[in-house]
Amino acid sequence: MSTIVRPAVVLFAALTVICGVIYPLATTGIGKLAFSHEVDGSIIERDGKPVGSTLIGQSFTSPKYFWGRPSATTPMANNGAGSGGSNLGPSNPALVDAVKARIAALKEADPDNTTAIPVDLVTASGSGLDPEISLAAAVYQARRVARVRGLPLAQVENTIAKLQKTAYIGFFGEPRVNVLELNLALDAAQK
Repeated sequence: MSTIVRPAVVLFAALTVICGVIYPLATTGIGKLAFSHEVDGSIIERDGKPVGSTLIGQSFTSPKYFWGRPSATTPMANNGAGSGGSNLGPSNPALVDAVKARIAALKEADPDNTTAIPVDLVTASGSGLDPEISLAAAVYQARRVARVRGLPLAQVENTIAKLQKTAYIGFFGEPRVNVLELNLALDAAQK
């Protein structure tokens, strides 16, 4: 019996040390060296205080700010602990009503804007935490943000262009902009 138990216990202990201690420490160390900002949560600080993360969407409702994608997380919007989509299908009346309400809010905030509303401004993402919007969604909101802030439209559009991110590896996804970074850049420009 001891010829079976002893090797099993030694193997269990060895795998526990390798998989439970050495591997996590090695991957954390490599991540910290190679991607320290990301490992620390991609936190953005202003005046020495954290204001958000570039990885998790923020809720902006004031017309002077760019608005991000709607969040489907509960019990509050952009809840990192409650990440997930709404799982509402396109024929679900709750989704239809939510999209109609979001369209109405966008039109109320900018009644003179007659261009088509980009879909990412009225539908939640799969994670419910998207920190970025499409370039089309940013351009759609630029006139409202410029008007409310009292800035020239060209300045707001230049800020969008400056912060624009291209497709991953040149072809995955579409051009996009991080909403938090964009709003913070506009706040800084007005100081």
